Amino acid sequence: MKAARALYSLLTWSAQPLLRRKLRRRAVAEPGYAYAVGERFGRYPAPIDSLMPHSSTDPLGRFVWVHAVSLGETRAAAILLAQLREQLPGMRLLLTHGTATGRAEGEKLLLPGDVQVWQPWDTPGAVGRFLRKFRPAIGILMETEVWPNLVAGCRQRRIPLVLANARFNEISLRKAQRLSALARPAYGGLTAVWAQTQEDATRLAAMGAPVRGVLGNLKFDVVPDAQLLERGREWRTRTGRPVVLLASSREGEEAMWLEQIQKKIRQKSPQALVDHALAAINSEASGDDLPPVQWLIVPRHPQRFDEVHQLLQRAGLSVSRRSTWAAAPAAADVWLGDSIGEMALYYGLADVALLGGSFAPLGGQNLIEAAACGCPVVLGPHTFNFAEAAELACAAGAAQRVPDLAQGMAQAAALAGDARGHEQASERATRFAATHRGAAQATARAIVALVQPEGGLH
Repeated sequence: MKAARALYSLLTWSAQPLLRRKLRRRAVAEPGYAYAVGERFGRYPAPIDSLMPHSSTDPLGRFVWVHAVSLGETRAAAILLAQLREQLPGMRLLLTHGTATGRAEGEKLLLPGDVQVWQPWDTPGAVGRFLRKFRPAIGILMETEVWPNLVAGCRQRRIPLVLANARFNEISLRKAQRLSALARPAYGGLTAVWAQTQEDATRLAAMGAPVRGVLGNLKFDVVPDAQLLERGREWRTRTGRPVVLLASSREGEEAMWLEQIQKKIRQKSPQALVDHALAAINSEASGDDLPPVQWLIVPRHPQRFDEVHQLLQRAGLSVSRRSTWAAAPAAADVWLGDSIGEMALYYGLADVALLGGSFAPLGGQNLIEAAACGCPVVLGPHTFNFAEAAELACAAGAAQRVPDLAQGMAQAAALAGDARGHEQASERATRFAATHRGAAQATARAIVALVQPEGGLH
């Protein structure tokens, strides 16, 4: 096993030039990737040094380190942090990320004295410099992020390292088993793991992880932004037709959606495919016996906003982007949600949501925020990333599953046009989200028990 990590360390060290090249390429579309690149290799500027002295003299100065790799994990971390700050008054947060969207979202969580840096690249050198610099009291990895050298470095320095809100699907288990000599010490080297579901716990335990409990999904504790939700609902009342949202769509799904739109138009009216008249598109998409719908697409990744816009325009559709809206959405064939942090607005604006990532074989996105906003969801066949939440939502009537996007579009349009059915589904969604809350408080309590077993950060 030591030999496996030694080989892995050599590979990660050798890959550093490739990482720098990748960051430069990604920075073309997302400038955040060009920011503070040295931090990824354990190199930190003087302003961070100026924050450090009392971390070694004041017990409360020792950082509670939270690693949230991307946007979704950062939003889950926000829910947990609210509880941690309540149970650990005076704590200082060290927040790390791997993606530009995660870091941008994480900036909103910082208080005076907190520090935000990039996750160190998983070489012994970068990890060692990171841990020596910040000397965290505890490290909290969100959901899936387990790195061999990071775990080993924390064990060598006796820093408790835990995995919170942990999920581990069957695909991840098979990959870990193929790399067992590397993965088993990494999972086994954690101090504690709290899983979202019993199935996650069983798979993690199979890799030697110290599973301490099944506490549920932190995202059930999300409280939607009331102002955004209300604004979306107000805009919906002005629309004059039901709104169907393709939420957090992933690569290829917008093209699948467009193919279905064009197919229906071609079957009914070949000339309409040329003209792309708004009435034709909306009526053909929903069907002759259903009211026309307004389509809203919100891509999962912001770097794809322009790509999706161009795709729709090339098909001859008029597009109205959220970034251009003032008092209300402008009339167009398709609305494009090109903003970050406004999902509550989009779920408020929509009558029904099609769950992105579930129609292409990508495992699905999280449906919990939609449910918390009272927005019923239609799922595709691929929800292995959030399997239990998807099944529970279907059982509760907060969601319904379909075999493909064509049927999903038809089901969503039918539900959106059924006032009574929609009202009942919305009530079931809200009730479903409320029923499963409580993971944040339980997880924070378990973390605090590790950090201050005798009444204070030590």
